[in-house]
Amino acid sequence: MGRLGDLRITEARRANVAVAKKKKEKKSVYEGNVYIQATFNNTIITITDLNGNAIAWSSSGVHQFRGAKKSTPFAAQTVAETAVQKALTVGLREVHVYVKGPGVGRESAIRQLGALGLKVKSINDVTPAHLAMRATNEGV
Repeated sequence: MGRLGDLRITEARRANVAVAKKKKEKKSVYEGNVYIQATFNNTIITITDLNGNAIAWSSSGVHQFRGAKKSTPFAAQTVAETAVQKALTVGLREVHVYVKGPGVGRESAIRQLGALGLKVKSINDVTPAHLAMRATNEGV
């Protein structure tokens, strides 16, 4: 091929190697939000940073709980444990808790957050009012 052709191939290889060496930055989050959605059928926990970007999540279905067992306090405790362990790897220490829904796993999930070393700064119930007034459709 010639010397010039070999030179171009070598430059192209160097360019590919330079692109491949980029490393992903690790996030470090000290404070965040925990959203606990406890329904009659399931418990879902999402942990986010203060901007709302999800760090970790878990649900009782992920842990092979099926049927009526998904909505038990033990299932909620297990869900909280795995979600918090994922979040601790990022460096999370303090959380604001937002609880939504009438499920039985609400209290046990919050207790588990504190037991695993997270400092719970606030607890807010964001459950929407049941049968709230709805706008009527006044057809003209």
